[in-house]
Amino acid sequence: MNGNRRPTERPAFPGNTAEVPEEPVVPHGPKPPLPGGTDGTGESGVWNVSRRRNLDFSGRETQIAQLRDGLPADRHSVVALHGMGGIGKSQIVLEYAYRFAGEYDLVWWIDAEQSDQIPVHYTELADRLGIALKEAGAEHNARTLLTALRGRRRWLIILDNAEDPDQVERWLPEGSGHVLITSRNPNWRRLARPMSLDVFTRADSLAYFRNRVPSTTDDEADALAGELGDLPLALAQAADMIEKGTHAGLYLRLLRENTTILREGEDPDYPVSLAAAVGIAAGNLADEHPDAAALLRLTAFLGPDPIPTDWLVNARARLTTIPAHPDELTWMRSTLEPLRRYSLVRIDGGAFQVHRLTQAVLRDQVDGVQAEAISDDVAAVLAVVAPGDPQDPADWPAWASMVSHLGSRHIDVTHRPELRRTLCDAIHFLIRSAQPKAAAELAATLRDAWTTEVGADDADVLTCMQYLGHATADLGDLRGARPIIEDAFNRRRRTLGDDDPDTLKSANDLAAILGGLGASREALVMYREILASRRRLLGDDHPDTLLSASNFAGSLYTSGDVVAARELEKDVLTRRRRLRGDDHPETLRSAIQLADSLHQLDEVTDAHRLLRETWERCRTTLGDDHPVSLSAARSLGIVLKDLGRHDEARTIIENALARSRRVHGDDHPDTSRVMYALARVLHDVREDQEARRVLVDTIASQRRVQGPDHGETLLSMNQLAISLGTLREFEEARRLLEEVLDRRRSGFGEEHPETLRTIYNLALILHEMRCSREAAPMLEHVLAVRRRTLGPEHKETSITVNALATVYKRMGMHRQAQKLTGKKGTKRGFRKKSL
Repeated sequence: MNGNRRPTERPAFPGNTAEVPEEPVVPHGPKPPLPGGTDGTGESGVWNVSRRRNLDFSGRETQIAQLRDGLPADRHSVVALHGMGGIGKSQIVLEYAYRFAGEYDLVWWIDAEQSDQIPVHYTELADRLGIALKEAGAEHNARTLLTALRGRRRWLIILDNAEDPDQVERWLPEGSGHVLITSRNPNWRRLARPMSLDVFTRADSLAYFRNRVPSTTDDEADALAGELGDLPLALAQAADMIEKGTHAGLYLRLLRENTTILREGEDPDYPVSLAAAVGIAAGNLADEHPDAAALLRLTAFLGPDPIPTDWLVNARARLTTIPAHPDELTWMRSTLEPLRRYSLVRIDGGAFQVHRLTQAVLRDQVDGVQAEAISDDVAAVLAVVAPGDPQDPADWPAWASMVSHLGSRHIDVTHRPELRRTLCDAIHFLIRSAQPKAAAELAATLRDAWTTEVGADDADVLTCMQYLGHATADLGDLRGARPIIEDAFNRRRRTLGDDDPDTLKSANDLAAILGGLGASREALVMYREILASRRRLLGDDHPDTLLSASNFAGSLYTSGDVVAARELEKDVLTRRRRLRGDDHPETLRSAIQLADSLHQLDEVTDAHRLLRETWERCRTTLGDDHPVSLSAARSLGIVLKDLGRHDEARTIIENALARSRRVHGDDHPDTSRVMYALARVLHDVREDQEARRVLVDTIASQRRVQGPDHGETLLSMNQLAISLGTLREFEEARRLLEEVLDRRRSGFGEEHPETLRTIYNLALILHEMRCSREAAPMLEHVLAVRRRTLGPEHKETSITVNALATVYKRMGMHRQAQKLTGKKGTKRGFRKKSL
C-alpha cells in the first residue's frame, strides 16, 4: 500500500462470493480485507489518510468490532477512543479507516492536538470538495464545510490526539456521518461515546511478536511482554530493535538493567518513542499541575499494581516531596483528575494505577537527591498501611496489593526499620495464601540482610527464620526446613525462655517437621507439652492454643488413637467456628481433620456430609488450587470411593491430582497423597495395572522425599501389595508386605491400626498361596485387637471375622468358622477382603 491513496475496493465481508483465502472469522465484526489489498483513488472518493496501513497490525478485533457497533450506518455518531500514550489509539483508528474505507465516500484525518488548527484542516477538506473561498478565512471555510457535511452521507472525520473537549466541541461535524476521536483525555462523555483502550492482552502481545519477529520464542516474547506491560508502542520499539540485530534475551536484560533503552528503537507506525511520549505528557503536567506531577513521581517508585488512594491520604502529613495543599480533604481528588486527564493513570474505584513503563521513564528523569527523598516518602506511605490479618482470606486482597508494592525493585525496603513488622507479616500472608516460594525468597532475603545489621538473635530475624522454615516445608523440602527451624527454636529458647510465645511457635514448627519426617512418637510428645504450656499461658481459646490442640489431635490420629483424636478435633472445630467463623482456613482444616477421623471410625455418612460442605467452602473461600482445598478434595474422594460412588470419586481425585502437580510439582508430599488416593480408586474399579503404575511412581517419590520408613511411604507400599495380590503376583506382594510389616512394627508398634492392616493383608496373601496355617494365627491376633479397640460392630472387625472364617474352612475347621460367623459363610475373593 502507498500512503496518501484511498482503497478502491470495499473490504471483504462474510458471505461475499469472491474467492479469497480462508481467514479466521472475527466475532461480532466484519471480515478484514486481504493483507496487501489494492489501494487507489476513486473518481468520486475523498481520502487524505497519509499514514500507510500498518501491515503488522494484529489483535484488537474486539475493539474494532466495538467501534463498528458504535458507528452505525446512516446515523450521526461520535466515538472517543481514549487511553494512555503508546497504547495504540491511532493505530486502531487507522486500521478502522482502511478496513471500512468502502463504507465511506469521504475519509479525512486531522491532527487535532492543536485545536486552533482544526479550522485550517477543515479548509483543506472544503477546498478538496470545491466549496472553499480563497478570500475567506479558515474559520469561514470551516463553517461552510460543517454546513455541507450536514447534507452529506457516508463520511468519516478522524480527530487524532484531540485533548480538550471544550475546544473541540464547536468543530464537531453533524449529519449522517461519523466522527472518530483519539485522546488521552477520558472526559468526552458529554460530546461522544467514550471508549477506553487498555494494553494488549498477553495473547495479542505474543501474536504481535510471532508476526513481527518470528525468530523470538514464545518464552522470550512472554518475558518481554511482561516486562513491557503489554504496551503496544513498547512492543513495537522492542520488535524494531530485535529486527535490527539485538537478540530478544539481550534486549530483555538491558531493559531490566537500564530502562533508558526505551528511548531506542523506532517504528514508522508511531510518531515518537515511548520515553518521548511520556516525557511530553509529564512535562505538560508539571507546568500546569506541579502537585500532580510530584504525586506521579512518587508513585513511579511504587509497584505497577493499583495503589489505593487511602494510602496516600493517610500518609499525606508525612510526605515531603509533594507541595502542601490548603484543603487536605480534597487534595487527592484534585490531584488525580489532571493525571486522569493526561491518561498517565488509570482510576478504578478507590485505587489508581500507573503503567510500569510510564513509571520507568519517570524514574529516569529523577536525580539522585530527588530519588532519595521520594524513597523516604514511599516508605512513609507503606508504613501507615494496615492491610489486616495475614491469616484471614478476607484481608488477602489488601495484603496482595501491599506485597506487590513492598516488592518494588526501585526502593530498598529491607533496611528501613519502620517496615520490619509489615515485612514479617507479608511473609506470613504469603505462607497462608499458598505462595511458599515467594515467602521463602522474601524471608531468606530479609534474614540475611537483618542478620548483618542487628545479629542472628534479633526478634525480627528469628521471625524470618521461623517463616523461612515454614515456607521451605510447604515447598516439600522437609529435610531442608529442619535445620532452619531447629536454629530458630534453639535461639529463642536461649534468649526468650521455654515459655515465651515465640519459643512455643518454633517448638510447634519443629514438632510439625518431626511428624512430617516420620518421627511420630517424638512429635506426639512435643505436641502434648506445647499444648499444655499454651493452655496454661494463653487460655483454651487462643488461636495458638487451638493450633496446638489441632496438631496434637492429628498426632493422636497418626499414632493410632483415633477415638481420642476425634473427640479433641470436635472440640477444636467448635471453638474455631465460634471464634474464627466457618470459612477461616484453620476452621476448614479442623473440619477435614475431624472428617478423616470419622471416616476411620466407620462413621462414613457423617464424614461425607462434613467433607462435602467443607470442600465447597474451601473452593469458595480459598479457590480450587489452595492446599486446604486439595486436601478436602482428596479426603472427599476417598469417602466417596468407600460409599461406592467410584465415578464421582475418580473425577474429584484426578482433578485434584492435576492441580497438585501444577501447584506443587510431582515430588511434593501433597501430590503423593493424592496419587495414593487415586490408586485406591483404581483398585476398586479393577484397574490394578494402572494402580500399580501410579503406586510405583508414588513410592519412588516418597522414598526420596520422606524416606522409606515414613508412614505415608508404607501406606503406598501396602496398597501396591494389595494390587499385586489382585494381579496374582503373590510372591512379590508377600515380599513387599513383609518389608512393610517390619518397618511398621519398628516405627508404630504391634497394635497400631496400620500395623494390623499390614498383618491382615499379609495373611490374605498367605491364604491365597495355600499357606493357611501361617495365615490363621495372624488373623486371630488382628481380630482380638480389633474387637478390643474398635468393637465387634466395626467394619474392619467384621471383615476380619469373615476372612478368618474363610481360612478356617480351607483348613477344614468348619465348626470354628461357623462359630465365628454364626452361619455358613461363602468364600470371598481377595479384592473384597483387602484393607
